[in-house]
Amino acid sequence: MLIWMRRKGSNQVSCLPQKFSSLHTIAVKSSNQSNLSIETNFGINKIIRIINDHPFPDEPLQPTLVQCIPPPVLSNTFVENVLGRLFATHSNGLKALEFFKFYLDHSQFCLSSDAFEKTLHILARMRYFDKAWELMKEIQQRHSSLLTLKSMSILLSKIAKFQSFEDTLEAFQKMENDVFVGRKFGTGEFNILLRAFCTQRQMKEARSVFLKMHSRFPPNTKTMNILLLGFRESGDVTAVELFYHEMVLRGFKPNSITYNIRIDAYCKKGCFRDGLRLLEEMEHANCLPTLETMTTLIHGAGIVRNPIKARQLFDEIPLRNLHPDSGTYNALMSSLVRSKDLNSAIDLMDEMEEKHIKHDSMTYHIIFSGLKRSNGIEGVCELYHKMVERNFVPQTRTMVMLMKIFCENRELDLGLNFWCYLVEKGYCPHGHALDLLVTGLCSSGRVQEAFDCSKQVLERGRHISESVSRMLERFLLQRGEMDKLSTLNQMIKKLQDILPPTIGRVVGVAASIEIK
Repeated sequence: MLIWMRRKGSNQVSCLPQKFSSLHTIAVKSSNQSNLSIETNFGINKIIRIINDHPFPDEPLQPTLVQCIPPPVLSNTFVENVLGRLFATHSNGLKALEFFKFYLDHSQFCLSSDAFEKTLHILARMRYFDKAWELMKEIQQRHSSLLTLKSMSILLSKIAKFQSFEDTLEAFQKMENDVFVGRKFGTGEFNILLRAFCTQRQMKEARSVFLKMHSRFPPNTKTMNILLLGFRESGDVTAVELFYHEMVLRGFKPNSITYNIRIDAYCKKGCFRDGLRLLEEMEHANCLPTLETMTTLIHGAGIVRNPIKARQLFDEIPLRNLHPDSGTYNALMSSLVRSKDLNSAIDLMDEMEEKHIKHDSMTYHIIFSGLKRSNGIEGVCELYHKMVERNFVPQTRTMVMLMKIFCENRELDLGLNFWCYLVEKGYCPHGHALDLLVTGLCSSGRVQEAFDCSKQVLERGRHISESVSRMLERFLLQRGEMDKLSTLNQMIKKLQDILPPTIGRVVGVAASIEIK
């Protein structure tokens, strides 16, 4: 089987010529074969490819979109799917913004707040804060109904992550005064501000804001749960319990979310018995356990290597009139993998299929992790090809893990196979995956392919890491390929003038040459 896999991987490498032209053909075929009703000749894969492949920033994107997408195709579902894919693939944020503006100007449907939120999230994640504020202001003027608490949360959370405490408070005031005009801010908006600090584990700041502003915005149970969640995220069980008791003393009644947070805090610290104790306390308080409660406890049983109890809790789920989902199955799989019962975990994948419960990215990540430790590269390859046959694209963490497995085992053809697969699906693979692949290719003398993959990322408007740029510089200099080095130099400099700098992903070939 491994020989067949290598042969299949080798054939796929042919999709990496210098111009990557055959990838476009494959992508169009893939999109035309899609079974989504809205795709017809304008499949999501095809549009994603058009956006990602568009030369950036040499030409404007909107004229191309006008040619490729007639207005009737711009349904909210179509736009939301495209933007969701652009977010998942870490595509260039300015391209996503151009696509959203095309939707604003040409859609024949009532506009979608979800599409706006996805665009805002893409911009904020890339720290295009000026562009994000401009978009918020434009939406306020043209389609103020699209402004939601979720859009406020998206921008505030990223400002709290990348900027200062004072900047976050100023942003909250700006939203109140300039963006959400005519809306009276209350507890809901206050909760969003607290959540921004709590999700970043900035509990000192969250506590300060709570004490300073709770008289203006009367807190509710959700407020207290947000703060409790923040203490849980900080990993301090004692702080969680202290704040829980403060919550009760302030007169707030705990609900299922409150108990789930406390149970999760104990389980993550390996205090599984305390989690079970809280389950009993929850039931005595006539607070019914939810599916999240049971999933958390199953995961907790796995952390302490107790697969028997994990299975027992799983079997209790239907007795509690609950229905397991992919998250519940993943929790049980994780428990089995931690206990080195990989066969039983794989059987659960089959059971999910029988019950029509979809495998998600976590499902694959758990099983790939188990296969890596027990069956080595052969087992990983077998599941990888099954995943590809099902047209499933995993999330970034699993992408990087697979690329690392392939490169560490000198299966570079499989690494390129995976790279081509992601590009065919409209993804611009994550920078860490590129780092691994380029390192493996260069160390094996396959510099041309390393150059092609790196150039492809730059063409899509994405930075490459300093380590990749220096490695390519060294190998290209050794081969005397100054034309390729000059090409990378020009592309990197062009992006530096447009994209905000990314932490840990600086300069590139241009700067390294100048230093010398």
